[in-house]
Amino acid sequence: MELPPKVKNILLLDSEGKRVAVKYYSDDWPTNSAKEAFEKSVFTKTQKTNARTEVEVTALENNIVVYKLMQDLHFFVTGGEEENELILASVLEGLFDAVTLLLRGNVDKREALDNLDLIFLCFDEIIDGGIVLETDANVIAGKAGINSTDPNAPLSEQTISQALATAREHLTRSLMK
Repeated sequence: MELPPKVKNILLLDSEGKRVAVKYYSDDWPTNSAKEAFEKSVFTKTQKTNARTEVEVTALENNIVVYKLMQDLHFFVTGGEEENELILASVLEGLFDAVTLLLRGNVDKREALDNLDLIFLCFDEIIDGGIVLETDANVIAGKAGINSTDPNAPLSEQTISQALATAREHLTRSLMK
């Protein structure tokens, strides 16, 4: 019997390698310091690359790490060395595209920190206990609480985060006039 694909962690780091949002599904890193050391080594190994358009793959400490960069955010998904890179890449693309949808295309550290709740909901919709549940960005974003990507949708159909983002957009537009 073939086991379902497993993910060991999802990491969202800033342009300096600091945590924005991380979730571990494996006991490979039992302590917080071990987790931080792994994050540092992943960041150091990948920071000289230009993975802005496509997902890149690297091997590190008997793991496969797929990653993609967007402005000042670095997205990583780690699996065991026996995992299929294409499945890990589809998990990463699903996360990346769902976050892009939820943040309305403003994928940067500040926006991510303002919407951490939605990012962690994305993690939970994609992975449960290390097992991949979903990779379709529209489904992930939908389940993470986005009812509409239309900022003109009635406030009653928006989540609190969306309503605040909409109010912020309207205020910004009115101040720029």
